[in-house]
Amino acid sequence: MNTYNDVYLNIRRRLRAAGIAAHDLEARLIVAHAAGKTREELVNLRSFFITDNSMLESVEEMVRRRLDGEPAAYIVGEWEFYSLPLTVNRTVLIPRVDSEVLAAEAITLMKQRGGKTRLLDLCTGSGAIGLAVAANVPDCRVVLADISEKALSVCRVNMLRNRLSRNTTAILTDALAIPPALLGTFDAIISNPPYIPTFELMNLDESVRDYEPVTALDGGADGLDFYRAISKNWQILLRPGGYLAFECGEGQSADVREIMQENGFRRIETRRDTLNIERVVIGKLK
Repeated sequence: MNTYNDVYLNIRRRLRAAGIAAHDLEARLIVAHAAGKTREELVNLRSFFITDNSMLESVEEMVRRRLDGEPAAYIVGEWEFYSLPLTVNRTVLIPRVDSEVLAAEAITLMKQRGGKTRLLDLCTGSGAIGLAVAANVPDCRVVLADISEKALSVCRVNMLRNRLSRNTTAILTDALAIPPALLGTFDAIISNPPYIPTFELMNLDESVRDYEPVTALDGGADGLDFYRAISKNWQILLRPGGYLAFECGEGQSADVREIMQENGFRRIETRRDTLNIERVVIGKLK
């Protein structure tokens, strides 16, 4: 008979042997999910024996799926972003630590503006970035927008899960189109849009290419379609002195800066992620 710790160590060894970098974290997630416990609760169960065979069967099924390439976040149905627990499924991208750079920048901006601010999160997906702002700036009203109704369903679950419905709203809209007239104005617009060039999609890691939604990845021929459309069309919703901030892919920041400059944004700056990549581009409307 195995203890919880025995099962965890076995999974960790198998994931590590398969070359999975986050083998320790993912092993804990799998065991905790199968046991119906949090990772914190699992620590207290380490020396307990597992008597439920159905749990062991569930663990084996999840490990099989992971070794077949399916991301752990989709297997367990949740992920953490900026200390918020988020529900995820294959209709939304898995929130990544890179995006916390944009979240942190947006939080700082809204705190600096002060008072009853409004922020628009375009291409919100699971709502991760906008919800991080709403959680950390309670006086900010955050509108979460996406073209996918399925993604917005996940987003609304996360609004409720994190008790943020009071200062958030989810709407269906197309970031490539002219903005709806009744949205009002905002102190800042942020977006982590699709930015992978179409021709590069097939070269992505299989855990991304085969599982994550292509509509949330495909940024057009050069990966810049959404930056052009948002910079040009959505600035009319910015209040005087309002900001536009984007997440971008590696090597794209110079092109995004140029697009923003061409559309009237000034004082354009970049922010680097933990790998020293220019991950966020932010500008102020002239």
